[in-house]
Amino acid sequence: MAPDASRTPPALGHGYARVDGPLKVSGTARYSSDYHFPGLLYAVPVCATVASGTVAAIDDSTAASMPGVRKVYTRSNIGTFYRPGKSGSIDEKRPPFEDDTIRYYGQYVAMVVADSFEQATAAARKVKVEYRDVTAPDVRMQLTAEEKQTTDSERGDVDAALADAAVTVDQTYTTPRETHNPIELHASLAIWDGKAFTLYETTQSIINHRNVMAQMLGVPKENVRIVTEFLGSGFGGKLWPWPHALLAAAAARDLGKPIKLVVTREMMFHDVGHRTNTQQRMRLGATPDGDLVALRQDFLYATSRSDHTKEDCGEATPFLYSTANLKVTSACARRDIAPNTAMRGPGAVPGLFAVESAMDELALALKMDPVELRLRNEPEIDESENIPFSSRHLKECLTEGAKRFGWSQRDPAIGAMRKDGKILGWGVAACSWMAQRLAAEVSVLLNADGSVRVASGTQDIGTGTYTMLAQMVAHDLGIAVDRVKVVIGDSALPPGPLSGGSMATGSLVPAVAQAAGKAVEQLLDAAAAHAQAFKGAKADQLAFTDGRVHRKDTAAESGVPFAQVLDEARLAHVEGKGKSGSTFGDDEAKKFSMHSYGAHFVEVSWEPQTARLRIERVLTVIDAGRIINPMTGRNQIEGAIAMGVGMALFEETQYEARWGKAINSNLADYVMTTHADSPAMDVLFLDYPDTKLNSLGARGIGEIGLAGFAAAVTSAVHHATGVRVRHLPVKIEDLLASTVS
Repeated sequence: MAPDASRTPPALGHGYARVDGPLKVSGTARYSSDYHFPGLLYAVPVCATVASGTVAAIDDSTAASMPGVRKVYTRSNIGTFYRPGKSGSIDEKRPPFEDDTIRYYGQYVAMVVADSFEQATAAARKVKVEYRDVTAPDVRMQLTAEEKQTTDSERGDVDAALADAAVTVDQTYTTPRETHNPIELHASLAIWDGKAFTLYETTQSIINHRNVMAQMLGVPKENVRIVTEFLGSGFGGKLWPWPHALLAAAAARDLGKPIKLVVTREMMFHDVGHRTNTQQRMRLGATPDGDLVALRQDFLYATSRSDHTKEDCGEATPFLYSTANLKVTSACARRDIAPNTAMRGPGAVPGLFAVESAMDELALALKMDPVELRLRNEPEIDESENIPFSSRHLKECLTEGAKRFGWSQRDPAIGAMRKDGKILGWGVAACSWMAQRLAAEVSVLLNADGSVRVASGTQDIGTGTYTMLAQMVAHDLGIAVDRVKVVIGDSALPPGPLSGGSMATGSLVPAVAQAAGKAVEQLLDAAAAHAQAFKGAKADQLAFTDGRVHRKDTAAESGVPFAQVLDEARLAHVEGKGKSGSTFGDDEAKKFSMHSYGAHFVEVSWEPQTARLRIERVLTVIDAGRIINPMTGRNQIEGAIAMGVGMALFEETQYEARWGKAINSNLADYVMTTHADSPAMDVLFLDYPDTKLNSLGARGIGEIGLAGFAAAVTSAVHHATGVRVRHLPVKIEDLLASTVS
């Protein structure tokens, strides 16, 4: 029988187009820098041109006298900023202009406010800054005597097991500094009304942003409102507040005018975080049959002199493979660089490049298929915590992926596979990412016009939160998705989760369900009390199905639409509020190891005559529980793959040695993946709902699509060329050593 086209498709598991899509393609979606208010002034920071030294003097006399300039701010007149407390997260805790010490190139030392952006920019260039005690930046990745390795995870006697292992691998892998480059620049538009701030911000966490700004500005948090209707991506760089937001707010309070500050592309390379560089020594030991007997990972990452954000490269290592002997250690090198921050898949992304590269090298040493090696070392439980997995289907990711990719046709010999005059290389890598929930609150209103409103103080960073929320509410109420209006992006709403760690959607599931359930309870009370069709009935004798109220002993089709019930009750709406807690620190959540898993299969082509390397096709198989929207989910993985191509082949922030300036601080010289570089992409989601995390069994996706990907690329590169690249990105200079022709 042909399907009934008139029926509403299920709210979950259907590829709904983004509900905010029309606003974006029509240009009516408002991003932070799109807002304009009467009397608006423009702020442009002045940045330090040394990486280590002291400000001796600032001459702003010329700048202050230029046309349109309202004020030049320095340490002497910016006012007081406070340091944040424990109730908010921020990477650069030192307030701007706090002292005269320069800790990194680009650090803000002054700011010009003028009537126009052009006037502010011209004046900022005329501010003269003198420095003393200037030294070249120290960016070494060797530990000093004071910097020590600490043990993050350990079981068994790893060194003894390595010494006794029949087959071993001992290699060091490095990843470079990478810079977040979303199309939307960081921006702040600050308004002060004499008592309270309204701040239009580029943030992935409006509630945290409010809390931090209130603390550092010295006002109650109820006097700070954060608005982020839309975000032009953040990739982790917009998780926490940065100094420009404080500067804009301080100027607004001082001048009594709206202030807009948009960070330039060059400032993006210095003032709003980056993924730090890493150095990882991997030691693996195995039996001749491929049983992993030892795994040791010693990693080093760089941080700023005054702040510390850990790049936890060992996050996934302790539970990924079965081995009785394991040790993960870490150390940070404090150097003359700006604070680092989270970048899509922090920790696990560079960490899995090393782990999965070492696994590939171990497979080669064993003369074993790399898929078989991974399958052979699949753990039954999380051996680091001695607890069961909530749901783990990495084996299916590998086996289904191998079948779909055609892995059985792989010739393991270097350079043996050819097609259309090109040498082909195939590589594989596993991946994992955490699955956790954050605290969330949601309000659901059933309205008398038949619509539904869902509201939460979270944000959509381009991943589809507007659409996910509409689908979840539609599912819980049994109504069409287009009847749901989603209201987010405002800290005045019930506090919602941040958009980071791939946690927002999974965190909202239980709060939405609870809010929808409480709204229905009120509706049934109203129906029992006022609806003519249910005269004499009690609320517990009624049910709500597919948008209709009906008696429990009758079919839903015979019921009354909820809009009619509200009309008869003379109610504009009924509201339900839902609240769910975080799994971090939750005793029940600690009983299970909760993560998502996946596998990447990559094909590269190599043309030695022209030294041309290209990623031809990619298959990524993901075990992330129930997928609420396969279309937006696929978009997330495809975007991560594009970032993975950049990480593997292109991206590296390069710094000038004397002053510490990023010399490729623009989109022409900082090479990223373009459409021309994009491979054919195939994404497969497995369907194994993880109800230990939430009732829908949905886990987060996005970051997992980048984790492990670079290792699959370098594995494929080695298979094609015979060159093992252990230091990202892959360079043509590396491949010129290839003897394959």
